[in-house]
Parts: sequence; C-alpha cells; structure tokens
Amino acid sequence: MEWWRRDGTVGVKMEEHMRPQLTAWAVHLFTACGAVIGVWCLVAIHRGDYRGAFFGMVLAVVFDAVDGPLARLARVKEVLPQFDGTKLDDIVDYLNYVVVPIVFMYDANLLPASVSALILPFPLLASAYRFCHVSAKTPDHFFTGFPSYWNILAFYYYIGRSPLWFNAAFTLFAATMVLVPIRYIYPSRTQTLRPLTIGLGILWVAVLLILLWQLPDPSPSLIAWSLVYPIYYTALSFALHWRFQSGE
Repeated sequence: MEWWRRDGTVGVKMEEHMRPQLTAWAVHLFTACGAVIGVWCLVAIHRGDYRGAFFGMVLAVVFDAVDGPLARLARVKEVLPQFDGTKLDDIVDYLNYVVVPIVFMYDANLLPASVSALILPFPLLASAYRFCHVSAKTPDHFFTGFPSYWNILAFYYYIGRSPLWFNAAFTLFAATMVLVPIRYIYPSRTQTLRPLTIGLGILWVAVLLILLWQLPDPSPSLIAWSLVYPIYYTALSFALHWRFQSGE
C-alpha cells in the first residue's frame, strides 16, 4: 500500500489532509459537551444541589463563549461543510440558557406556586421562536430580541431573594422582550467597545463565582455591584439600537 512507502511522503500528505478535519470534529465535540453539562445541571437541580447547578450553568457559558472562536479558528464550516455546527450550538444553547434555568425556577419555587405552571411556558415558547428565527443574529453580530438569558434571571432571583410577584412579572416582561426586535450586543463579537465589554464580562463572571461560593448567604453589597455589568450591557444595547434606528 502507498501509505507504507519508505519515503513516507504519502503518509505525511494523508496526515496533513486529516488534521484539519480531526480538529474541526474536536471543536464540534467540545460544543456538544455543553449538552452534557446541561443534563448534569438538571440532575443537580433534581438533587437540590442549587449551587452545583449554578456552577454548571457558569461552565456552560464558558463553553459557549469559547467554542465560537475555536470554530472560526478551525474553519469548521469550510473543513466540514456537511455538518451544521450552528444548529448544534443552538440546540445546546436552548438547553442551557432556556430549559435548565426554567426548570430551576420551578424547582426552587422562584415564582408564585399558584401561577408558576402558567407563566413558565411563555419563556420556553418565546425563546423557541426566537432561536429558530432567521433574524435571531444579525450579520453585524447583534442578537435580535432579549437573548434568552434566563440563567442570569434565575441567578438573581435566587441570590437576591426578590419577591415572587416581581419574579413573575419580570419573567413575563422578559418573555415579551424576546419577541421585540431590539438589537442586543453579542459580547464576544459586537465591535463597539468590544474590549471593554469582554473585560467587564470576565470580571462579572468572577464576581458571580464569588457569590456562588458565598451561598446560602451572599454579600448584599457584592450582589448590588454585580448588577453593574447587566446594566452596562442593557444600556449599551439600547444605545446602539437607537443609533441604528436613527441611521447614524
């Protein structure tokens, strides 16, 4: 067989040909591992290990933040055109950003018991619609509609011990905003203030990990400071959307 020729040239060429494909498949496997993390979170919720579930949600966010740059670096669309990595990413994201936190809200009794079963279908359905819409992400790297950050809402409902009526009202409001075509920044890709957004995001995640470590009695002042990044994110998103709408 030519593969075993003494000069090794054919074997080297075959290895060079296969290396990009193996790398691309490895990136897709990395993305798919996010689903394993999601199921692990569901098991932790079932066991009442809420801190562990939140750590899993944070890990899922880290995987989601890393797999995109890895996919672009490995040129997965070019190397494996027969495999839709974007669809895989959407499936994993819907599990981790929608299903897991919604189950958490229900299990942790973060909504009024009398209306919980009526309210929770709204974020599930609204996010399912938005995930499948062609305009969910714009060509210039914005999300359209509230980006289904239900994990963040579940986290603040839980550590902030906010009133159940407030949680119910804000969940319905956020579900509505999923359907409103306002542009929200894509932290790792929107160019405007990108270094600042990423830097603040990393600092914010570090603060969230500290708050998780402090459970069941997190620092109220640290909770308040942690809200700086979500406020910054929302304010910048609305400002850029207004600038886009005004045609500047």
